[in-house]
Amino acid sequence: MRHRVGGRKLQRTSAHRIALFRNMSAALIKHEQITTTVAKAKELRPYVEKLITLAKKGGLSNRRLAHARLLDDAQLTKLFDVLASRYADRNGGYTRIIKAGIRASDASPMAIIEFVDRDVSAKGQDSGPVLNDEDFDEAA
Repeated sequence: MRHRVGGRKLQRTSAHRIALFRNMSAALIKHEQITTTVAKAKELRPYVEKLITLAKKGGLSNRRLAHARLLDDAQLTKLFDVLASRYADRNGGYTRIIKAGIRASDASPMAIIEFVDRDVSAKGQDSGPVLNDEDFDEAA
């Protein structure tokens, strides 16, 4: 029986699930909006909101706790410097989940999870410039 056992297993081992949430939360902090399945988005929401609450409280011990859950130094810095000050006057509810239809390949319900009052320019920031054949000819 699974009485009062919280959270979805998402058909993964516990280590895989921890890595999944760690990577998804780092991507969400970096891009401030990601597309995933509805079940993953609903499980990611409390994970990320607890990280933001730690960042809002500040302090070395909370930074170490957040680092243990995130393991990404660049996103940890953004979490404590940018997001903590952005949501300083908000008491919870830092993310929203928007249903985004179904995936064509396997008909999974999809969702967009994003920060409330997000920075629109942060989305897709690690995609580099588009290179064409002329760029490779100049390098050679």
